[in-house]
Amino acid sequence: MTNDVKESFTSDAPPAPAALAAKVRTLAPSMTRSMQRVAEAVAGDPAGCAALTVTGLAELTGTSEATVVRTARLLGYPGYRDLRLALAGLAAQQQSGRAPAVTADIAVDDPIADVVAKLAYDEQQTLADTAAGLDTVQLGAAVAALATARRIDIYGVGASGLVAQDLGQKLLRIGLLAHAHSDPHLAVTNAVQLRSGDVAIAITHSGSTGDVIEPLRVAFDHGATTVAITGRPDGPVTQYADHVLTTSTARESELRPAAMSSRTSQLLVVDCLFTCVTQRTYETAAPALAASYEALAHRHSPRTR
Repeated sequence: MTNDVKESFTSDAPPAPAALAAKVRTLAPSMTRSMQRVAEAVAGDPAGCAALTVTGLAELTGTSEATVVRTARLLGYPGYRDLRLALAGLAAQQQSGRAPAVTADIAVDDPIADVVAKLAYDEQQTLADTAAGLDTVQLGAAVAALATARRIDIYGVGASGLVAQDLGQKLLRIGLLAHAHSDPHLAVTNAVQLRSGDVAIAITHSGSTGDVIEPLRVAFDHGATTVAITGRPDGPVTQYADHVLTTSTARESELRPAAMSSRTSQLLVVDCLFTCVTQRTYETAAPALAASYEALAHRHSPRTR
């Protein structure tokens, strides 16, 4: 870990075709308007855009060749040629039925059955997008740090705070000293106690939640290993993160706020962290889990007088 503020986070390898749509949804809000036009075009018509030269796509979107190249790089591709290859792969998947088109938004007058079907599809797509875009190298590094951590602090507010609590109680049950903080004052006062060998995790879909960034910055400055779970890999929170785990999200609409799908995505990442840490610490984790199950067993049995 370094105490120098990180400039940005970039993946070691271009995202797979299946992850392209997820990357567009994740990064579009932080793009310039001209870059958004390019991103929307490639996500909306991957087959058509795959057939275009960089000049052709620039003309189609009313932008410049430089903007097209910058968009490709922001999406994780070395250049436009690599983006075209990914678009061709995505188009082939859609034609084969393996990458279905996005369903329509939920309408006010939708029958209950349609609401269930649309939500189920979006949840499944969010999970698939997150799995496709999750950097396993970064995940492995975070797991290694957690497995040997002296102390673990987890920061999150709102819906992300619920996810932080979920991770905290999971880690406690395998014998790790973990605490989730949703109060920003308590988060900072705990963060100042962290040192090298400790881990701090910030969970923020937007990547710009000040109440989460501040304790992570303090933990970073005090030498702790820091992890960000975020839907914005270029967001401010990543400046203070040694390891970044990117989540995905479905489209936001009036009846489907972003917090719904971001929570689903965050919980998948949390479960990946917990399961992999449990694997790595199995000799101590298994007895700790057994002890916690035994301690709570009577609470799951019918009460008798």
